[in-house]
Amino acid sequence: MQRLLSRAARRCTNSSSAAHKFPHAQANAASGVHSEEASTCSNEYGTWRTSLARSMQTNIVNALRRGDRQQASLILSNFRHTNGALTKEDVSFILEYCAEAPDPLFVMETLELMEEKAIGMSKNIYRSVIRALSRGGYSKEALHWLTLLGEKENTYGSLPFFNIFLNACGSTANMKDAECCLEKMENHLLGYSEITYCELLKLAVSHGNLPAVHDIWKDCTRYYRPSIITQRKFVRSLTMLGDLQSAYHILQHMVALAAQSSDHLRVSSKRRYQSSRLDIPVPALSGLEDLKLFWDCNPPSSQGALAQSIDSQPEQFEEKTQSLENVQLKAYVLSAGNNLADKVELESGSIAETLRFAPVAVMKILRWSFNDIMHACVQLNNCQFAEQLFLEMQKLGLQPSKFTYDGFVKTVIAGKGIAYAVKVIEAMERRGIEPYNDTLAALSVGHSKNLQLDLAENFLERISEIQPKHIRAFNALFSGCEIMNEPERAVRILAKMKRANMKPNLRTYELLFSLFGNVNVPYEEGNVLSHVDVSKRINIIEADMLNNEIQHSFVSMKNLIRAFGAEGMIEEMLRYLNVAENVLWNMDPYQKSVLYSIVLDALVEAKETHKAITTFKIMRSCSLPANISIYNTMIECCKLLQCWKSASALLSLMLRDGFCLKVVTFTSLLKVVLAKEDFEGALDLLDICKIDGIQLDVQIFNTVLSHAYARGQIHVAEYIVECIHRAKIQPDPSTLWYTFCVYTEHELYNTAIEALQVLSLRMIPKDVSVLSEKGIILEDLILSEEPDAELRIIRMFEEGEEYLATALLNLRWCATIGATISWSPEESLWARRLASSYDANKRPHIW
Repeated sequence: MQRLLSRAARRCTNSSSAAHKFPHAQANAASGVHSEEASTCSNEYGTWRTSLARSMQTNIVNALRRGDRQQASLILSNFRHTNGALTKEDVSFILEYCAEAPDPLFVMETLELMEEKAIGMSKNIYRSVIRALSRGGYSKEALHWLTLLGEKENTYGSLPFFNIFLNACGSTANMKDAECCLEKMENHLLGYSEITYCELLKLAVSHGNLPAVHDIWKDCTRYYRPSIITQRKFVRSLTMLGDLQSAYHILQHMVALAAQSSDHLRVSSKRRYQSSRLDIPVPALSGLEDLKLFWDCNPPSSQGALAQSIDSQPEQFEEKTQSLENVQLKAYVLSAGNNLADKVELESGSIAETLRFAPVAVMKILRWSFNDIMHACVQLNNCQFAEQLFLEMQKLGLQPSKFTYDGFVKTVIAGKGIAYAVKVIEAMERRGIEPYNDTLAALSVGHSKNLQLDLAENFLERISEIQPKHIRAFNALFSGCEIMNEPERAVRILAKMKRANMKPNLRTYELLFSLFGNVNVPYEEGNVLSHVDVSKRINIIEADMLNNEIQHSFVSMKNLIRAFGAEGMIEEMLRYLNVAENVLWNMDPYQKSVLYSIVLDALVEAKETHKAITTFKIMRSCSLPANISIYNTMIECCKLLQCWKSASALLSLMLRDGFCLKVVTFTSLLKVVLAKEDFEGALDLLDICKIDGIQLDVQIFNTVLSHAYARGQIHVAEYIVECIHRAKIQPDPSTLWYTFCVYTEHELYNTAIEALQVLSLRMIPKDVSVLSEKGIILEDLILSEEPDAELRIIRMFEEGEEYLATALLNLRWCATIGATISWSPEESLWARRLASSYDANKRPHIW
């Protein structure tokens, strides 16, 4: 076989030797294709003379289909031993199969037989040979056959064979061979047919070259009135390259052409629509400008080359140009928001009425083009344009299909939200149209992102046939389960994946490590039993990764290390940190810093101060970039050591690294100071924050307030509460808890209830006028004796009004024990006492 290949290559690269070896091919390239066929028309059927020849061809093809090339070659060699003369019909079936396969090597072997038996050439044989060689990767040999044919064939007779070669170039995105082919076409003055432009279009799209597509359209419309099928190919190409405006412009041409009922379609043997009109090539006259693909050209102007697609034409094309201009006059370039159905009208009436009489095939082509642009809107997130297209389809009488709804729903999910998309689905189902599985998967993803996990799971259950591409819907649901802390639901979804033989991808494993990498967190601390359970789970997930040949990623390793740290499995966490550094060789320094930040946080949480210091030193020695989170964690480590000197050193390092001090850093410093019960130093830090203009939050105040409660420092607690009020910061439930408990610990119950009322009212709105307006409604809810009163308040938690619900529950409890609710918290004696003490500029006495 290798010998045969080298012989064929030498023959095809040498024209003189080819002429010597294939005298019949040379002679019949011109006469054999035409005169010989004409003269032997009456007896060609007789060349298929015996069932033996048909049987031998069938056996060869069957052997090739089985992959038994040795048997096929053996049968082919039997042809050499036949005494009678062979004709081209005796090998045509073999060559046709080799062209479809493609099988260029067996084509060369068959050509050897044809050479020995002096079998003449025909158009069908040329077509099969060129198609097999070009599609099989033997472009050099195919170009030689094209040259041979172009030299002997008439000008237009060989153009379809060049189109076959260009088709193969488009499939392989081989620009170099395409340029050679175009050069040969130019040398032979072949011109271009409509199919030629389509093949060049395919090549331009494979290179992602939008300007070239514009040039091809401009040249095609200069010499042609493109059929509706050709225009549909341009629409699809432009949408693939993201040019919706140009695609929409050509779509208008298609609608006008369809309304004229001037383009009739037929169905090919491969069940594809084809235009029934003749594809007459454009002559390659010297006065015409040839098509050139300038792959390095600049993008077109703002409207693109399509706005200038129909130029002044030569006289020989005047009639065709006038026809095309009539179409153009009826297809206006519309800006966004204009309506195609209202703008494009024909003399016989509205375009919608005219399209009622268009052939079914033409209407299908139109619908497909609308669908192409609709699905491009999904990629470009253009919901407004998708809605415009949807309305225009209905006005034109094009009933949306499942595929139309699929693109429209996916677009509105991103543009208008999942609720609007569900309404579209309901309207679709009322029309008796069942959504695609892909549409249901997109709806499931939308609900998962909104954390509506029940609805997301319901749409996932409706998918009739789960395919690998639906893994995104499963992963989105896993992500929602992680956020909502619902591992039980995740187990159910994972079981569904296993039943459907759905293979997880890397993102799935990343989420599984985060979902099942801990047992008790965040409710309880890890223990010996939970550690064993976590190890089993992680081993199972990693074994499944190994079975599916999926390697760890940075995210999966990060989630795994975080899971071990949350469970307090320090040794395993440090071991996997070492594995991550060794395995993830492409991990950049900033990603390593993220892993070290997770490890340091877990070590400090587990009070492993010495290991935390060692890990931080290793990180510094490796010159890994630190971040604010790492410095804050190490400052909190100093809290465990009760070492202000170390905290100051870390603060110095942080400033030298160029980090600005934030409120989070001061909160960590407060913890170091308060660990030594230095309330005076803590208040000094708060003063420094105010002087430096740092925006304080309730957390930094709660840090001091919690220590004041723990040490029974009532005066410090009262000073902090007034600081919160003066800073116009809304207290949170923790503020209420610490303040209430510091009084009850000293058995100051009336003061505790009064403070709870004032702080609860401050948790509602800050504006007193708004509070007064709502006071009557809220008071009815607080004092209501209806059984579901508290249930209505609790439902506010589900609506995200946590502070309001907490405040109302506290006030209802105060009213239950007999306290009077006042909607003017600043008039409270407790509030006025705290204010007067603060105005006197008295720092609390610390003892």
